[in-house]
Amino acid sequence: MSVKASLDRKIDHIDLCHTGSVGLHGDPGLFGDVRLLHNAMPELAVSDLDLSVPFLDHHLSTPIMVTGMTGGPARAGEINREIASICESKGIPFGLGSQRIMLKDPSTASTFQVRKTAPDVILVGNLGINQVRDLGVSRAVEIFESVEADYLAVHLNPAMELVQPGSEADSDFRSGYETVARLVDALSGRVIVKECGCGLSPKVIRRLNGVGVRAVDVSGVGGTSWVRVEALRQSEQEASTAFDFDDWGIPTAAATLGAATIDGLHIVASGGIDNGRKAGHALALGADLVGIARPLLQGFLDHGREGAEAVLNRIVTGIKMTLLLTGSPTVDALKQAPRVLGPRLSQWSKMLGVNED
Repeated sequence: MSVKASLDRKIDHIDLCHTGSVGLHGDPGLFGDVRLLHNAMPELAVSDLDLSVPFLDHHLSTPIMVTGMTGGPARAGEINREIASICESKGIPFGLGSQRIMLKDPSTASTFQVRKTAPDVILVGNLGINQVRDLGVSRAVEIFESVEADYLAVHLNPAMELVQPGSEADSDFRSGYETVARLVDALSGRVIVKECGCGLSPKVIRRLNGVGVRAVDVSGVGGTSWVRVEALRQSEQEASTAFDFDDWGIPTAAATLGAATIDGLHIVASGGIDNGRKAGHALALGADLVGIARPLLQGFLDHGREGAEAVLNRIVTGIKMTLLLTGSPTVDALKQAPRVLGPRLSQWSKMLGVNED
């Protein structure tokens, strides 16, 4: 794929995530199947609530992460710099979009460099597992270091790759665990493994944890369908198979439950976390952080910095409400709050080996 085609694809992604029909109908993340026990006398004030959480080598004041956004076109650079600055001001991690385009066009590196505007932000770089495998770990580390990131998110997206046009797609997904193990060693554990909207199963996460991965982003079904994004970039005939698979994967609530069965793991729950109630429910199911991307991008593109900050503030308010209304002074306490799972999520939890008794 040419540099121009790569840049055009990135622009398409921004536009489709802004105004396109890239979500799914109904409750694909299954957060509607989560009910937490209401506490009418919580004996707490909002000022008593402590939202701070440990995450990898940091202690965060708020359990939120802005997950991989964009990069490449000049427009993407502006988005990255402004949102990274917002994240720095609020003390939350910020994730770059896939840095794959830097391999074809080094001039795009500037769109991923946010340190001048956000020198202290917790920054997460981003490369696909196949790029790391094919480049070699040493080159991947160079790309990671070139943007002065704190962690590297390695994204897994086989469904998205399989529905891309032939010249853009990867079709070989071998040697993944071996590649991750070498990268974890090279970066002293500063690796987060993430899906791209299809979810991670406990089986996959256990193997990743076994090769030294300390943190995962389950990125389940429920938010942006990247399979659908790719379908919308194609002709009707080309897109037919992609639309057949646009809801493929593990719902975010189920993926979060499954990940929480693995001890010593830091969990980001993303995929459809577009309000504070869902964020609170994800934390109650075992997430350490909730990841958001498209709602923040939309807020920024519609109303600038104020719009993006409003999205974050609304989610924080909803998390606080969830804590207070369950009588939970901390995020850890929220994880112990009594809950009822609906029939669909209960079926998923059984399949994933989650014991809810």
